[in-house]
Amino acid sequence: MSEATKTNHEYGADQLQALEGLEAVKRRPGMYIGSTGKQGLHHLVYEVVDNSIDEALAGYCSNITVVIDDDNAITVTDDGRGIPTGINHKQNMTGVEMALTMLHAGGKFGDGGYKVSGGLHGVGVSVVNALSETLICEVKQNKQIHRMTFEHGNKTSELEVIGKTNRTGTKIYFKPDADIFDETVYDYDVLEHRLRELAFLNKGVSITLKDTRKGIERSDNYHYEGGIQSYIEYINRNKDPLYDTITYYEKDMDDYSLEIALQYTKGYSENIYAYANNIYTPEGGSHLNGFKSALTRTINNYAKRNNFLKGNEKNLSGEDIREGLTAIISIKLLEPQFEGQTKTKLGNPEVKGIVETIVGEELGAFLEEHPTEAKRIVEKNLQASRARIAAKKAREMTRRKTALSSTSLPGKLADCREKDPALSEIFIVEGDSAGGSAKTGRDSRIQAILPLRGKVLNVEKSRLDRILTADTLKSMITAFGTGIGDDFDVERARYHKIVIMTDADVDGAHIRTLLLTFFYRYMRGLIERGYVYIAQPPLYKISRGKHVEYAYTDAELAKRTKDLDSSKYTLQRYKGLGEMDAEQLWETTMNPETRNMLRVNVEDASYADEIFNVLMGDKVQPRKEFIERNARKVKNLDV
Repeated sequence: MSEATKTNHEYGADQLQALEGLEAVKRRPGMYIGSTGKQGLHHLVYEVVDNSIDEALAGYCSNITVVIDDDNAITVTDDGRGIPTGINHKQNMTGVEMALTMLHAGGKFGDGGYKVSGGLHGVGVSVVNALSETLICEVKQNKQIHRMTFEHGNKTSELEVIGKTNRTGTKIYFKPDADIFDETVYDYDVLEHRLRELAFLNKGVSITLKDTRKGIERSDNYHYEGGIQSYIEYINRNKDPLYDTITYYEKDMDDYSLEIALQYTKGYSENIYAYANNIYTPEGGSHLNGFKSALTRTINNYAKRNNFLKGNEKNLSGEDIREGLTAIISIKLLEPQFEGQTKTKLGNPEVKGIVETIVGEELGAFLEEHPTEAKRIVEKNLQASRARIAAKKAREMTRRKTALSSTSLPGKLADCREKDPALSEIFIVEGDSAGGSAKTGRDSRIQAILPLRGKVLNVEKSRLDRILTADTLKSMITAFGTGIGDDFDVERARYHKIVIMTDADVDGAHIRTLLLTFFYRYMRGLIERGYVYIAQPPLYKISRGKHVEYAYTDAELAKRTKDLDSSKYTLQRYKGLGEMDAEQLWETTMNPETRNMLRVNVEDASYADEIFNVLMGDKVQPRKEFIERNARKVKNLDV
């Protein structure tokens, strides 16, 4: 859908339809915004911004501004048509009051003001109002400025005219309810990533993010005339492209608008991001299936037609063809059908054929018209295929037939006696010293210990065949029982808690990052299922005679020692797990009754990919810039 296209639907107060009220939102906010933690707090902003993006999709909005105020309130301003200020005769109230007090009241329901609408839940700004201490709405429309105020979702004023203007648009100010949310401090980086993503997905729209909080003032503008082509450039900025061209296709139909951009890199990771109506669909769906099918068929046909496949070489697999590929698939459609518990899989069956046809035609033409790039792509695919075949034998050796049938873990894995994966834990421990303490101190009924010996391979710079011959990674693959790559099956996991337990120093952090990179790239299902954890050993031991306490952070240490005479206690700073005896390690870090662990999750795959590539990739400068930018956030740094 081109940015100049405007819908012809009438858009007034009578086009708004109300489905139900807001009481359910206040009672169970998590059902509407995901959680009352950090994720839900930021989702409030996205709900308001999505309304502005809907105006942009309809062709009426070009500029959106999001401001984080000094008291962590949010102001979102756009130059769209403005929420209708007229009276809706079915509800006998203004469009503004409907939109802000009725769940599912808006132009995206029925034959309303929007042909295509973004936003995952469609609950809109009314949910934001219900979960805010204060909300103020200003609408510029019909040469007047209208204003209406609310507290805790209830109106505190009628819609009134407060001035004159020649502009149009909506401004929403809201302050999240501190009694509802676990935290009310906004993270600039989290908002930045989503707003930049929206700017990529809606070319031509200018989105500005401003932070006015004292001491951390900051402002950025996101505006990309190249749309998802610019998105590919951004994702690949820290990678080495296989060629300079970014392949781009755009197709507008009556009920669908499809954009696809792709480029191969010299790396080994596959990074394909599929969106439907600006919603990221990590579980894929019909649009992603159509893309993969057409990609595999088209490149195989080209390779056979141009004699790239020699002798007894068979067709390239989809895995071979997608190695090193970065691609964005963005479809906007009239009636999206989302599947799955989190509504992140597109189910419209007709979309697969649409995407498959367009990609087949356009990619086929690109390969024929760009023989140099085509040759590089197919040669990379062939290298991947040969590496895959070489890895097949290594993969078979790492596949675990029974609990301890493998001979690849002699003397390393101290397994648990429990056979139910849901009750079993495995601790990945750094070094023999900590491994010895962990083995002695564990609950051997449910806890397995796997000490790491030798260097952990950086999988960001390695193909699967090398990964499968690296002893440290091979031990984990065998112990987990899931397989790896295309052979990965999370249902075969032998443990539902995989705990990374490394030292609280720079080396420990590096090992932890290497392991998380491996899990993310080749066993992402473990993270998505919530099976991966990071142990939180204490940083300090506070001894007063026979009485011992532990502090896990500097803040906790300060709290525990605040009223103590420094001469009456001794303080030990732990730099490694090996400094703890078995009893201390169990008591502080491994005992399910008393321990603290962090569960690893991926809320945004493209952002995670970006960070892993920066930290573990070949280019030094992006890593240096990342460290400089985040240095002020570092705590407990060992020098």
